Amino acid sequence: MLDTILQVAAVGAGATLAMDAWGLLLRRVYGVAGLDYRFVGRWLGHLPRGRFRHDGIGKSAPVAGEVLLGWAAHYAIGIAFAAGLVAIRGADWLATPTPAPALLAGLVTVAAPYFVMQPAFGMGIASSRTPDPTAARLRSLITHLVFGTGLYLAARLMAAL
Repeated sequence: MLDTILQVAAVGAGATLAMDAWGLLLRRVYGVAGLDYRFVGRWLGHLPRGRFRHDGIGKSAPVAGEVLLGWAAHYAIGIAFAAGLVAIRGADWLATPTPAPALLAGLVTVAAPYFVMQPAFGMGIASSRTPDPTAARLRSLITHLVFGTGLYLAARLMAAL
């Protein structure tokens, strides 16, 4: 059981790292700014105060430790999504990973930014209140498909070890 938990954590962290590498590539090569995870921390920091939705998360008051909180949450969420995949597919998937379930998981996880994070940050459902909603939606979709690819590749690496 502990072995499975450690594998899930490694796969989730690896997939999240792949997503972050993708974001870094987009920023360095194309100048496309991704999500600043301090805003995830800021949002989480405001939750205990009863504030779920912000008119613009960047305009909301900073909270202590928001950068660390945001990055920790980002990786914890990636691990939780990996755990969801393994819970549905079974631990056997970790031993013999296949790409379809991982890509489907990446596709399904795009619901989190579309229906939770973007509305909570003041961007509207699926970025409907942004200057270019279609581009924002496409970036989120591709990023989560990269996460799904990362799930598969990290699982393959763990299975090989």
